[in-house]
Amino acid sequence: MGRFNLEISKPSEPALTTSTSRSETVNGSHEFMIAGYSLSKGIGIGKYVASDTFMVGGYDWAIYFYPDGKSAEDNSTYVSLFIALASEGTNVRALFELTLLDQSGRERHKVHSHFSRALESGPYTLKYRGSMWGYKRFFKRNALETSDYLKDDRLQIRCCVGVVKSRTEGPKIYCIPLPPSDIGQQFGKLLKSGKGTDVNFEVDGETFSAHKLVLAGRSPVFRAQLYGPMKDLSTRCIKVEDMKAPVFKALLHFMYWDSLPDMEELTGMNPKWASTLMSQHLLAAADRYGLDRLRLLCEAKLCEDVAINTVATTLALAEQHHCFQLKAVCLKFVALPENLRAVMQTDGFEYLKESCPNVLTDLLEYVARINEHSIATGKQKTEDILDGSDANGRRVKQRLT
Repeated sequence: MGRFNLEISKPSEPALTTSTSRSETVNGSHEFMIAGYSLSKGIGIGKYVASDTFMVGGYDWAIYFYPDGKSAEDNSTYVSLFIALASEGTNVRALFELTLLDQSGRERHKVHSHFSRALESGPYTLKYRGSMWGYKRFFKRNALETSDYLKDDRLQIRCCVGVVKSRTEGPKIYCIPLPPSDIGQQFGKLLKSGKGTDVNFEVDGETFSAHKLVLAGRSPVFRAQLYGPMKDLSTRCIKVEDMKAPVFKALLHFMYWDSLPDMEELTGMNPKWASTLMSQHLLAAADRYGLDRLRLLCEAKLCEDVAINTVATTLALAEQHHCFQLKAVCLKFVALPENLRAVMQTDGFEYLKESCPNVLTDLLEYVARINEHSIATGKQKTEDILDGSDANGRRVKQRLT
């Protein structure tokens, strides 16, 4: 008789899933000034002055101040202060804080805070519009009127509201990774392919083909030139004056790719010189064609590459094209005593004097500031020494001669 083994597999354990309930407050505050407090007295028990409504957590709120008290049993001995739900809502849960501000400047405010008691009693629930939280006996009226809370017949009240919002977070069933935008690459490939080009530019003996719509979408100057009322009648070949071919090529690269090209590859020059020289020319081109982002990229590059041999030319460009941040960086660099004489001996400084003489006045101001600082520092050190300290701040014994 044969034998067989019967194996009963155990049921697999169900997969564990998790979820989280998160409760947090949406906070907001409002300051309410009561000017002419004395004139509000005597309006009657249960009568109030109210603030304008303000919104916190999707609900409207208002502050109610009762100069003669809210209830008859207090016999006008106390002033009452409340915060009320001023919009439609049911079972709105919130934390509150009512503060009477000390106007003496000593920061001794009278604070009644529900926030600090949240762990003990939890949020307060307002069941419908008009529901209130506050104090019938907020402050004795006689004490209030002789305190620093009342100044120039004015009271200042601050109310903080924290509306409780709850949500449950579970596992995300679907999570589809999103690739970064590649629109620049798509347009760049279009330029590289040469397909569909409908305008040509002649720059310094070279011809570049492009797409009218792309140029018009990127540059207000090209938009006017290609589609405006003063557009060129023939766009078969537009001649661009006063620009080198590599600069225009870099300009087109940015307009399609939205990034700067490899300057060394474009110019065949040393990376440092290529970056500075092309950034200078591109800055002027960006200003010419209204490309603000390209202009800022060039400014940032030139700020990083400030050097003795190039700073004067960069300073002239910054002045001519209203690049105030770049101008300030250049002025500070040139005005340093260790840089000034060397910069003044460069060809760029001669160009700066001829093209932007007004900048020399700005430069003198920077030099004066540095000198004033140096004099002040030296004077302080001298006073320290005369006061019994050496130049390093150590106390020394003074000898009689």
